[in-house]
Amino acid sequence: MLLPLAIFGAGGLGREVRVLLEQINEARPQWALQGFYDDLPPAAPARLGLPYLGSSADLNASPTPLAVAVAVGNPAARAAVVARLTSAQLSFPALCHPSVALAAYQQLQIGAGCLLQQGCVLTTHITLGRFVLLNLGCTVGHDARLDDFASLMPHANVGGAARLGAGCYLGTNATVLPGVAVGAGAVVGAGAVVVRHVPAGATVVGVPARAN
Repeated sequence: MLLPLAIFGAGGLGREVRVLLEQINEARPQWALQGFYDDLPPAAPARLGLPYLGSSADLNASPTPLAVAVAVGNPAARAAVVARLTSAQLSFPALCHPSVALAAYQQLQIGAGCLLQQGCVLTTHITLGRFVLLNLGCTVGHDARLDDFASLMPHANVGGAARLGAGCYLGTNATVLPGVAVGAGAVVGAGAVVVRHVPAGATVVGVPARAN
């Protein structure tokens, strides 16, 4: 029996997550896609053939159990959406592309609401908090920890034993070297290489990454 699932976020990431869900279903049918919710209605009434169903308030009013994928790229905005989705009817499964290896022997901990897109590689003893986003082709090394709402854009790389604080953001092709910590809410620019600890809330760019 397929389980009903809606996507919150009708923008570009929402459409990518719809593709992710179709790819999951092609490998093993799991989800009955209902449509999109967003507090900013899209210009078109349907996205990739799925209808726009309403706002976060409408989603909270769901009379029956409903899984939700929160497809919002900005970490702070994603956290704000999750804070608004308070109904006990809603659940937030981790959604992983079928190409991502998640064997028991890898000893991975993946929190509720995580999204792992195609081409991601996780090695061993890795912890992902709640609502972590790994976009296309990201890599995460051994013993790394990514706290709640951390967001990695395509092809970002996290070295072994690195630590990403809650709500931090790694731009496309950014790299965090092994053992380095990136503080909560920090932003690492596209292509930057982080070789030393980044304070919470800082923005760093370049090679090596420096404060902007």
